[in-house]
Amino acid sequence: MIRSELVQKIASENSDLRVEEVERIVDAFFDSIVDQLAAGGRVELRGFGAFSTRARESRTGRNPRTGAPVAVKAKNVPYFKPGKEMRERLND
Repeated sequence: MIRSELVQKIASENSDLRVEEVERIVDAFFDSIVDQLAAGGRVELRGFGAFSTRARESRTGRNPRTGAPVAVKAKNVPYFKPGKEMRERLND
């Protein structure tokens, strides 16, 4: 499912909301998650899972085309850990 399909599904299940309103709600939801992660925080949605970040150390990578070594900077990457309820529903 892509973002626009999510917006359409929510709008179809909530006839009192216009598609534009649902779009703003979905944008605000995702923006809130990204803002919290960018601030070094964690977002937990009970029954769904938890979003956090993990630090990756700097390393030496390889250019796949030439094989030449390339310096890869340290960075934070998003991480998702599914909740118990999600794991159970996926494995029923």
